[in-house]
Amino acid sequence: MRKDKKQVIGDEIADESIKLFLQPEPADDTPPSLHKLVKAYRGLRLDDFERFLGFFVAAGYDLDARNAKGQDFIDLVADQRHARPYIELIEAMRG
Repeated sequence: MRKDKKQVIGDEIADESIKLFLQPEPADDTPPSLHKLVKAYRGLRLDDFERFLGFFVAAGYDLDARNAKGQDFIDLVADQRHARPYIELIEAMRG
């Protein structure tokens, strides 16, 4: 790449597109809040996930939702290589 060219990795996602991650409902007994967090984690870049969390909390969803095995979002993604920054955002939002 030429030195005068700035590398651009994807365009900024509009708020409305981020809010679409609030819509998916689970097909099983997973709590809707947990399902939405995992879907957003899988589909959004870190900065967009941070914005999503603001919409998520404002919509009244639960950052502490747990599945039938007692696992929360952090439990589900903790062993993934790139999860740490996402986990830190969740921890910060929980206070």
